[in-house]
Amino acid sequence: MARGVAPRRMDWPPSTLLGRLPEPTRAEFVALGTYREYASDEVLLREGESTNFVVLLLSGWVKVTASTENGGFALLAIRHGGDLVGEQAGLDSEPRSATVTAAGAVLAKVISQESFLAFLRTNPEANQPVLQAVSAKLRNSTRRRVEFSGCSVAVRLARVVCELERSYGADAADGAGRRVRIALTQPELAALVGAAEPTVHKVLRELRQAGIVDTRYRAIVIRDVDALYRAAGMQRNV
Repeated sequence: MARGVAPRRMDWPPSTLLGRLPEPTRAEFVALGTYREYASDEVLLREGESTNFVVLLLSGWVKVTASTENGGFALLAIRHGGDLVGEQAGLDSEPRSATVTAAGAVLAKVISQESFLAFLRTNPEANQPVLQAVSAKLRNSTRRRVEFSGCSVAVRLARVVCELERSYGADAADGAGRRVRIALTQPELAALVGAAEPTVHKVLRELRQAGIVDTRYRAIVIRDVDALYRAAGMQRNV
């Protein structure tokens, strides 16, 4: 996408902030700030920093991570075009609570705190979608902690891959199953599951042997989607 050219409306799913905003408000929001292109693995926001700008993702995916007490990291979430990141610091000016890193090429708008808050003041219809986005992130974090506290690693991994398929799935190139369109390393997948990497490797090997998934370099292909959802104890929405 050329610099300075806004993506089409259809590029933003209804579950994202831009997808929730009415058209005139959305256009005004996208017009704020400056365009910024990020290369894969480039950091957009860094945990602990005292910056307070927000980043509106227009296309691409980012990974949200935070440090753990043992010196490792936890993969908290994945965000994509249409989502807003950094809004907590934009609202309260507290240090960043997580690091946001590009997972592939990303096009975004970097918006100052002053412009962001002014936009919310002059567009009250945007307040509820922004609060809904923040609330959804908190709910997902709470749900993940509750669900994972009593589940085996196999179930947790299956649920995470099912969630990735729901949000970032596409038909596999060979027509057999579904692929996850976000590139994740196995350490990142282990962090998202909240388990030791060797344990996740073992479960992935068992899923491969059962013909449920294929794993390649930074890629997951689900060969038997129904079987994966059964392993996760989840209902598939077709």
